[in-house]
Amino acid sequence: MGNLHLVDHPLVQHKLTLMRQKDVSTKGFRQLLNEISMLMTYEVLRDIPVHEIEIDTPLESTTGMVIDGKKLVFASILRAGSGILDGMLSVVPGARIGHIGLYRDPKTHVAVEYYFKMPSELHERDVVVCDPLLATGNSAVAAIDRLKEYRPRSIKFVCLLTCPEGVAAMQAAHPEVPIYAAALDRQLDEHGYIVPGLGDAGDRIFGTK
Repeated sequence: MGNLHLVDHPLVQHKLTLMRQKDVSTKGFRQLLNEISMLMTYEVLRDIPVHEIEIDTPLESTTGMVIDGKKLVFASILRAGSGILDGMLSVVPGARIGHIGLYRDPKTHVAVEYYFKMPSELHERDVVVCDPLLATGNSAVAAIDRLKEYRPRSIKFVCLLTCPEGVAAMQAAHPEVPIYAAALDRQLDEHGYIVPGLGDAGDRIFGTK
C-alpha cells in the first residue's frame, strides 16, 4: 500500500501478539510497547544519514561511521505517543524531542490541537512522528500538517497498528511520508477503533479508562 512499510520481524510480531491480549497488565503492556518500539527503531532509521570520524581503538587509529543524533527529532503525538517515544530514545538517546498535543473529538473524530512544541531549526532536522495507532488518520494528518509549516528535512511516521482507512487518509494528505507499522489490521469499527486492534492504546499505557 504505497509508502506503508510493515516491520514483520518475528520478535516484533511476537511482542505485538502479547500486547493485543486483553488481560495483559498495564505494566506488561507498557514494557512490551517499550521493547517493540526499540526493535522497530532499527527499521525506521535504516537510512538515517551518517558521517565518518577518526577514532583511536586500543590497538590503532581507524575511521568509523556515526549518526548525528542532534539532527533527529522524535515527535510524540500526545498522549499515547509517549509510549513509543521511550523505546526509541533507548536506541538514540541523543535525539531531540517534540510534542504535539491532539485529542479526537468523540463525535466528529476530528483532531483538535491543544499543544505544539518542537526543537528549533527544524528545517535542518529529520522528524519521526510517533503514535501507537493510525486509525482514522486524522491526528496523524493534522500533526504532519503542522510540522510541514516548519519545513523539516524529512518526515516519517511510526505506529504499532494501522488499517486501510488510516493508510488511505495519510497517503491522500501526505503521500511522500513513509509509514512504518508492525501490522495492518482489518478495518475501523463504528466508533473509529481499529479491529481486531488492541483497544485504546493510551488507556492501556497509562491505566486509565
